[in-house]
Amino acid sequence: MLHTLLRRAGLPLLLGAALLAGCGEPERRLPILGERDVRENPKGGPADTIFATVPAFRVHDQNGQLLTNQALAGQVYLTDFFFATCPGICPKMNGELLKVYQQHAHTPGLKFVSFTIDPDHDTTAVLRDYAQRLGVPPAGSWRFVRTSADSVFALASSFYTAAMPDKTAPGGFAHNGTFALVDDQGHVRGLYDSLNPQEVARLQEELPVLLAEVQQRQKKS
Repeated sequence: MLHTLLRRAGLPLLLGAALLAGCGEPERRLPILGERDVRENPKGGPADTIFATVPAFRVHDQNGQLLTNQALAGQVYLTDFFFATCPGICPKMNGELLKVYQQHAHTPGLKFVSFTIDPDHDTTAVLRDYAQRLGVPPAGSWRFVRTSADSVFALASSFYTAAMPDKTAPGGFAHNGTFALVDDQGHVRGLYDSLNPQEVARLQEELPVLLAEVQQRQKKS
């Protein structure tokens, strides 16, 4: 499952960041991951490349507030998929995300979104308690969200994250520890294994690169 998701994201060809040269452009730019559609120009001009974006979603956070993909448009955000009773990788995974959050809690244009894959158990109250135990303030930029089980597993796939029910797995769910970095236009720009210190370090290095790109793009618009 994970290898299939990585192939869909184009990682064999797009690991690392792309280097760009050009006046007024950042020296370094992260790749856009995922499937793409090249559309020929009928008038003979340059072809257009249409990049995949994350699908529309409507979820509710630990405060009971609605969060949608439209509300995140124009902002960079980091995602992961977890569940509150996870006895395996979740404490490590969200512990690593907490370190990133603590460094960037007040960074303009950056949000954190953690999707529970066990919405039947992880009610609004459970998510609120989970956030409090991590030390995330209710009005902070990190949202712990829930939706239906069917929706969240499809969403996980769209963020190139493996997550599924599995009665043989600890806690009843199988999932990996992927962080997905999404840009202001809904493109996935980076995938990181939260259990690998080198991958977390790469996230810390690449996050400012994407924030700078977005800031420059928005200044031009």
